[in-house]
Amino acid sequence: MESLYLLIPVSIVLVFVIAGLFWWSVRSGQFDDLEGPAHRIMMDQEQGPDPSAHDPRSPQGRTPD
Repeated sequence: MESLYLLIPVSIVLVFVIAGLFWWSVRSGQFDDLEGPAHRIMMDQEQGPDPSAHDPRSPQGRTPD
């Protein structure tokens, strides 16, 4: 029973230390995804505007006179 008087406060302090370290690591960017943006550039599927829509020389871009 006497060991609980020591173990309970030590465990509470340990929980606060671990929570503080976790909070610090999240705030300092330790869990930021550094590889995701680099891979997203390679997997970009976004289509740009149709180049023939703005080209007056192409048959599709011309308006009837």
